[in-house]
Formats: sequence, structure tokens, C-alpha cells
Amino acid sequence: MTGADYLKASLCAPVYDVAVVTPLEVMEKMSHRLHNQILVKREDRQLVHSFKIRGAQAMIANLNERERNNGVIAASAGNHAQGVALSATKLGINSLIVMPLTTPDIKVEAVRAFGGEVLLYGTNFDEAKTKAIALAKEQNRTFIPPFDHPLVIAGQGSVAMEILQQNAKVDRIFVPVGGGGLAAGIAALIKQIMPSIKVIAVEAKDSACLKAALDAGHPVDLNRVGSFAEGVAVKRIGDETFRLCQQYLDDIILVDSDEICAAVKDLFDDVRAVAEPSGALALAGLKKYVEQHNICDEKLIHILSGANMNFHNLRYVSERCELGEKREALFAVTIPEEKGSFLKFCQLLGGRSVTEFNYRYHDQNSACIFVGIRLSGLENDKQDIIQELIAGGYQVVDLSDDEMAKLHVRYMIGGKPCQPISERIYSFEFPESPGALLKFLDTLGTNWNISLFHYRSHGTDYGRVLAGFELLKSDNNFIHHLAELGYDYHDETDNLSLKFFL
Repeated sequence: MTGADYLKASLCAPVYDVAVVTPLEVMEKMSHRLHNQILVKREDRQLVHSFKIRGAQAMIANLNERERNNGVIAASAGNHAQGVALSATKLGINSLIVMPLTTPDIKVEAVRAFGGEVLLYGTNFDEAKTKAIALAKEQNRTFIPPFDHPLVIAGQGSVAMEILQQNAKVDRIFVPVGGGGLAAGIAALIKQIMPSIKVIAVEAKDSACLKAALDAGHPVDLNRVGSFAEGVAVKRIGDETFRLCQQYLDDIILVDSDEICAAVKDLFDDVRAVAEPSGALALAGLKKYVEQHNICDEKLIHILSGANMNFHNLRYVSERCELGEKREALFAVTIPEEKGSFLKFCQLLGGRSVTEFNYRYHDQNSACIFVGIRLSGLENDKQDIIQELIAGGYQVVDLSDDEMAKLHVRYMIGGKPCQPISERIYSFEFPESPGALLKFLDTLGTNWNISLFHYRSHGTDYGRVLAGFELLKSDNNFIHHLAELGYDYHDETDNLSLKFFL
């Protein structure tokens, strides 16, 4: 299909039998901060709290009578599942949604509430998708893909048409990218009608499948996909979505989890929306793009793509948003183990606020403290603090970008082993499902002594675990058991924050 074909398909897509025209709202506080007019397209206001209803409806409404009688099937752990279930129910079509066993109950119940049947299968999305495709053949159901289909892409493109009808004097539109359906649909339509408008893709750094495909010149599989912004946690960009994105997108920018958390907070502060991480992705990219390219006095739109937030995820967002806004810095600081050291340290900081202070006695000479300090927001504030501390005679290490420090160490500070041990430290991603810990212990815990263990729920589909084992570096048998375990893992033994505090 050409760009003109997609324009026609978007105009003809019967999305409004189920979807609604969502508001385009000005973000007053953000506009003032960034010296541009910032507007947010509120796709969280759809009945399923996500734009996904548009693509699902466009494809399902196009089915012939035989296909409708046979029913539809989809694989999804989130917003696409709800869109398919609602659209099919409205059209009187039976829908079966295959969801991973790790899917939170709130999402399973939401699909059932919209009239969909749920089959829980597999430990991840790929296994659920394989099962769904097999069942589609067995039961003659139509498989509804989440992004890589022309009708789905055309349905998502209706967002762009609404934007032009609501405010056509736009300079740039920032669009979140997972599988690429929304970005492809918006870019293809915008470039047919108003090609002067720049369309910027925004990806999460730990699931940047479009950036990887653009670099390679074709879709490629990512080795690892982060699960925080689960709505865009896609291993491989779609073939058709990539073709359109490559042809029509103007630029792409990547953001990390802390920047996404800051954007979630911005949306709540400005328009009282509680966005899911992937829903705030476009705003995070917009903020970073404005800073990098010194953009001023333009009209910028971003898509709030969804608001199906797991409530417990808000704790993680709250803890990380200050770091994402560059309003907090984390340091490891060595201070003398003597009376008045803490007081002297705080006096050196002057009027700055200490947000976190972790310490435990180590020896009689010196102590290493884990400290958080609130920043003013000025460009060189963190470097000024580091220089002040060094000038005061302290050894300082910046941990603000150290993921192990932010995820685990700040909750674990309590001292090092009282005797030397041969220890290796690994981080793991556990599926949040019954039996995950038991499987871990059955596979590893009876063969090697566990010397350290930390887990803290962040409300996501995957739990993040830090574990230490008493073993030699070249223990091939241990590595074999890690592979048998099947959990994503990384060797963190050389991480600086672990060396300082654990």
C-alpha cells in the first residue's frame, strides 16, 4: 500500500463505531517550562484507556461473514487484548485472547469484562503468540495482530486525522513506538496531508527495536527487552510498520526508565492523567528532544497512548521520577569514622536538601555513605556538588546512573561479609508468577551457597532480583544451571556500588 492508500484506508476505517474522538489538551506548566506550546493527545480517554481500540476495530469490522462466525483470536498481555475483546463484543463476534501466565489479574479481568474469553498460556508474550497462531489454524479463527497489518495501521492513523482537525498548526508530533503501528499510521497520514509537520518516534532504550532496525536497514530481533514500559516492550519491529516508519518518520529519540517516570509525574501535575509508562513515553522523548535541539516557540504534540497502569507500579515511578528530572543525585561518599562527621558533611552542603542517607559502621577509620541530594535544576549543579565535596576532602563517586544502586543497593545497605568469601553477584528478572522463586532455589540454591539476596516488587510483570553466590569465577557448571533456569541474568560482580556497600 502507498501513502495515499493508507490515507484512504484511515479515512474509511470504521473506528468510531467503538472509539471516540479524544481531546487535545494544552499542558500549561510544561509549555512554560519548555518555552514551547505543548499539547497532549489524550488516547487514555478511550473506553479501553488506550489507542489500541482503533486498530482492532478497523480490522475486525472488515471481516466477512464467515470470518465473523468463526471468531477472532489475539495474543496480548495488555491494551491490544482489551481492544480486541471490546471491538469483537460490540460486533457480536466471539473473541479468544491468549495471555501469558504472568499477566496481572487486573488485566485478565479487564479483558473478561469486555466480553473476551481468556486462555492463560506460556511464561512470556512469544509463547502466548505462538499458541494463539496455532489455535487460529486449528479453530479457523482470524488472528488479529497488535500492529503489523495494514488495516490495524490504518486504524491507528485516525489519531493523526483528529489532530489535524483539532489543531493543524503543528510543528512536530512525538509518537511512542513499540511494534510501530501507531507511528506508522500517524506518519503515513501526516505526510500525505501536511508533510511540513515533523513526526518524531520515541523509543525506550531497553526495547528500541525500531532504532535497531533503522541501523541494520531491516527488522532485527533484540537480544533483550526491558519490561518497565511493557506497552512498548517489543522484541522486533513489524515488517510493514518498519517500511512505513523508515519512509515517513523524520527522526527518532531514545529515553530511559527514569526519564519516563519523570514524564508520568509531569502528566499528573499538568493534566491529572495517570499514564502507564509507555503512555508517557512520547512526552519523555519530547522533553529530551527540545533540550538536545534547543527548540523554542514551536507547537509540539505528544500522544498519551495509554493509562492501564498497575497501581503498585506507582511506587517505582515515584522513587525514580526525581532522578529522571535531574532533580536528585545519588553519591557514594567516604567520610572519616569520627564524631561530628555527618554534621560536618551536611554543613559543607550548605542549604541543599539531603533526600536519602544510608550508613552502617564498617571500621574505625572511615565510613562509606550512600546519600541522595536534591538538585536545583541548574545545568552544572551536580558537578558543583561533586567539586565542593572533593574540595572538602571527601572521596566521591556519582551513582545517579547506576542501575544496581537505584534498584537494589539503596534498600540493602547493611555491611559486607565479616570474612572474605569468593562471591559472584548476579541480577535476575523473575516472572511475577507463583513458583518463580521456588524454581530458582530448586535450580541453584541447593548447589551453591546463596550469600546475598534482594527482591522488591515494583508492580511490573517481572521482578528484579539481586543474588550473590559463593563460587569461583570459572565455575562452568554454575553457568550451565543459569541457562537451565531460563531467567534473564547479568553478572554484576564488578559494579562499583556493590563494591562500596555490599
